[in-house]
Amino acid sequence: MTLISSAASAGGVQVQPLSAHIGALIHGVSLQSPLSAEAVGQIRQALLRWKVVFFRDQALSHAQQIAFARQFGEPTVGHPVFGHVDGHPELYSIAKHRTANRFDGPGELRPWSGWHTDVTAAVNPPAASILRGVDIPPYGGDTQWTNLVTAYQKLSEPLRRFVDGLRGIHRFSAPPGATATEAYRQLVQNHQLVSEHPLVRVHPETGERVLFVSPGFLKSLVGFSPRESRHLLELLWEHILRPEFTVRFKWEPGSVAFWDNRATAHLAPSDIFDLDFDRQLYRVTLVGDVPVGVDGRPSSALEGDPLLAVHAAAH
Repeated sequence: MTLISSAASAGGVQVQPLSAHIGALIHGVSLQSPLSAEAVGQIRQALLRWKVVFFRDQALSHAQQIAFARQFGEPTVGHPVFGHVDGHPELYSIAKHRTANRFDGPGELRPWSGWHTDVTAAVNPPAASILRGVDIPPYGGDTQWTNLVTAYQKLSEPLRRFVDGLRGIHRFSAPPGATATEAYRQLVQNHQLVSEHPLVRVHPETGERVLFVSPGFLKSLVGFSPRESRHLLELLWEHILRPEFTVRFKWEPGSVAFWDNRATAHLAPSDIFDLDFDRQLYRVTLVGDVPVGVDGRPSSALEGDPLLAVHAAAH
């Protein structure tokens, strides 16, 4: 597979890398109308190479965002636990003051607190996520992503061989030190998702090995004592946050971020709660495959059903 590896222009699509390992800004296309097959292919190639791509000045309606997403896959229901926007089952509202998925107490803050890959508690986490900015504060509220392929490649060779065979348990639960609200407990109880995933998954399109260690959902390693599991996971979580693996995006109204959820983790901002500005974004996620480990063994669902496309979930 040939991937775009540097600033390039083809079919009107211009790709501007933003860092050595992750992130590119795409110019030359409007997302308001259907894209040509060539443009879809160029954007997909840029996504696979840079893991997250960004667009500016895209004043999209809900319907236009969903239509753009459908050119790259089948949308899931907005969120399997926290619901969707009324009238648009494909959309999930990411507002500053969401209540159902908040916790009581600040929890134990660590460098990796808040970092996550979307919905890895499901046996087939979303393949990709598309986030559109609507109400954006004049400062603050940036989002960060990290490249989990590069993170794997930068492990020492003995550690790569060690983690290649490990598996972990992913679930929805409050972070250490915090207590789930009653609303959160009710929703999670009614939509329980728990899955066992390989710690290293093989990317289904590129064949790259991915250090699949979502801090927000990965709770323990299979076969290890709690102390062993905690220390190993903290070592890996600290590693994936090395600054050279990451990119930070400054939102503007009309900005769109499109990331490969199979190869990244990201961090939503917390500084917005120290500001008086509103912040409203909308997300679409695309149906993903069941991860497969280096040994060819797929993930397994311990509780809950796979994420389905919207039309399938309705039947």
